[in-house]
Amino acid sequence: MTQHHPGLTVRPISGPAEADLFNTLSNPLNDEVAADLEQLRRRPEWLWIALRDERVVARAGWWSRPGDADPLLLDIFDTTSPADGRLLLETALAAVVPEGSSPPDYIRFLPPDWREREDVRRDAEARFALVEQAGAKLFVERLRLEWLPGTPVGEVPARLEFRPPHDADELIGLMALVLDGTLDAYSRDELTRMTPRAAAEYQYREELESYRSPHDWWRIATLPGGEPVGFVIPAHNGYNPIIAYIGVLPAHRGHGHIDGILAAGTAVLAAQDVPRIRASTDVGNAPMAAAFARAGYRVFERQVNFTWS
Repeated sequence: MTQHHPGLTVRPISGPAEADLFNTLSNPLNDEVAADLEQLRRRPEWLWIALRDERVVARAGWWSRPGDADPLLLDIFDTTSPADGRLLLETALAAVVPEGSSPPDYIRFLPPDWREREDVRRDAEARFALVEQAGAKLFVERLRLEWLPGTPVGEVPARLEFRPPHDADELIGLMALVLDGTLDAYSRDELTRMTPRAAAEYQYREELESYRSPHDWWRIATLPGGEPVGFVIPAHNGYNPIIAYIGVLPAHRGHGHIDGILAAGTAVLAAQDVPRIRASTDVGNAPMAAAFARAGYRVFERQVNFTWS
């Protein structure tokens, strides 16, 4: 798969032994690459480098859930030269993405104030321009949030009771209901192509079911009479404890239930003596961002997503 261009060699790494070579360029994800290769979240044929005079001048890396046949995200794309980065990306996309398929989304993690820091903004916008030239378009910007030990856990109100889901069908049904009026960009996009039930089942099967953390951490919030109000999915994604999903049913919105539900989910994970809890929400989902802020979650990064679909 090696391709030679004037003065430039573009190829995937030969194997885990070249992880350090791949990590020549700086990126917050460098510390995860070796372990990701070992745990089959990455493959050598998904990690591409461009070499000029034996020096890495650009690279691209794709990620998946452990053992997936195809990559799920392009989450590493770094270059010291726009021309070299463009050539690398074009070459790697042609080799990694199955013919006839849309490339996986590109995501970039950035500091919370990336737009106010000229050097960071300039660097990010240069990468964004290259993925746009490759056919991608801006899809959404998200807040990455973190709760740390020592932060008070919110009070769970007496008006709510919590229990695990009875079964997958109950949870999927509730997930379908909370899609009514959703502010989440990916959910809104999915609803243009599938029913709420189909979208909920897809998310359950593709994401929630894959978490190896105990499913009895999951909580359904009910009124004292047993009527479901919402739910929260505390989990561990293989990197960090997370609030994977949280929602309030449309009929019960506007009563402040989100704070109690988030407190219950946070308490489940805090009881495991975790070093942190991570979560994320769209920048445009102001009500959810405000709920996380009230619960003591701080924005530690932003995530910008581009899509080819």
